[in-house]
Amino acid sequence: MPQPPALLLRGARIVALDTPAPTEPFDVRIEAGRVAEIGPRLAASGERVIEADGAWLIPGLWDHHVHMAQWAETRARLDLAGTASAQEVCRRVAAALRATDAPALVGFGYRPATWPQPPRVADLDAAGDGRPVVLISGDAHAGWLNSAAQRFFGVPPREEPLDEAAWFAIWSRLGELPRDLGGEAAAYGEAVRAAAALGVVGITDLEMARGWADWPERFAAGIDQLRVRAATYPDTLEEVITAGLRTGDVLGGTGGQAAMGPLKVITDGSLNTRTAFCHTAYADSRAHYGTLNITGAALAELMTRASAHGLEVTAHAIGDAALTSALDAFTASGATGSIEHAQLVAFEDLPRMAALGLAACVQPAHAWDDRDVTQLVWPDRADRCFAFRTMADLGIRLRLSSDAPVSPLDPWLAMAAAVHRSGDEREPWNPAESLTAREALAASTDGVGTVDVGAVADLVLLDTNPLAPQSDSRATSKHLRDIHPLLTVLGGRITHENL
Repeated sequence: MPQPPALLLRGARIVALDTPAPTEPFDVRIEAGRVAEIGPRLAASGERVIEADGAWLIPGLWDHHVHMAQWAETRARLDLAGTASAQEVCRRVAAALRATDAPALVGFGYRPATWPQPPRVADLDAAGDGRPVVLISGDAHAGWLNSAAQRFFGVPPREEPLDEAAWFAIWSRLGELPRDLGGEAAAYGEAVRAAAALGVVGITDLEMARGWADWPERFAAGIDQLRVRAATYPDTLEEVITAGLRTGDVLGGTGGQAAMGPLKVITDGSLNTRTAFCHTAYADSRAHYGTLNITGAALAELMTRASAHGLEVTAHAIGDAALTSALDAFTASGATGSIEHAQLVAFEDLPRMAALGLAACVQPAHAWDDRDVTQLVWPDRADRCFAFRTMADLGIRLRLSSDAPVSPLDPWLAMAAAVHRSGDEREPWNPAESLTAREALAASTDGVGTVDVGAVADLVLLDTNPLAPQSDSRATSKHLRDIHPLLTVLGGRITHENL
């Protein structure tokens, strides 16, 4: 990609994130994709001058856990969030089918853990008209297919939703359903532009697809407003190794903006499907501990293989027993990388995690979504959920993220939830595990601190100071949610402007 034109931000206030910054507005010159100069009243030399008028400047934001295809397509899917029963879901499905002549219907967002009755295929069949219907659970770990969809994907007849490995095999094939391919490209473009409008400059894409091959094609189509790290999964690991791709390698045709990411391994399930793997049985089922998707030995073998070929590993672990298993595998293999979620932890495992140098990629907004279900199935261990403060105090690097579409690709929502652990008027859930606004912001910038000379010009100009003192955590959370990015700059190129 050609070098973007030089910019001069006139009168920006630099947010002191990890090192001091001037308290008065300064000018910031951007040249060749980097911050070239910071100072008072810099002389313009032909570059575009942008009047910041005292707006606040921070590093660009990252979301380190996104399923980008699913997030893009969710915008066009039937919204099932907030449904309280299988009957309510079926009513929405019936109404949606009446309103469209599309050959198939896909919905997202149902959460059955607190429903009075479980979802049944017969109910979904009765609501339909013979077209395939696929409904994705709000945590993305289960899929409720009607009989027509089961036949389409070759699933043996069954009355219950699919979950974990059986469901993921179908989730990765949803693109086979008849759809508008032009609409898919448009959805990607819209999703990427919406992220840039929130100040996002980069994502780690953990989609179950060949992202290292797909993203160069998207860049060629003009979907280039973000940096991307594209993961692989075990089923495509050998393909990545054969291609000689290592974590951090730039993907051709992306102007240096996209790179090979980690190997992603889903070691267990999720809370809402009761498949998160735990040391202690679920409170509502004395014999049920969740699901371990891969043995410790097999996980260590995978990690060893990936690490030998230059790939970092990120291990999904929501239950405490899954985290223990993943840490054992990291120890045995010597692999580096991160834990995804770390939702329920055994506190004695966290010093091990810190000693291994593993990051924790966490999703604070899930705490808002999962609070009530936790009290139902994990009431005896709720104090060990979303233990952000404990991890931070032990020196574990936190990366805030969304797991979009499970929660929206919105870093301000993630920061707000990390600071104030209540999504409603109730008091915060286990507030001792909260982060400060400064810590939440720092965990959203891909490790970049206070904007300084020489930094890559991935920048966001905000309408207000994100670290302005507030009366309490609730007020801080609201303040973060109300922030509006005025300008997003990616490598010196403007990707969003609302001045």
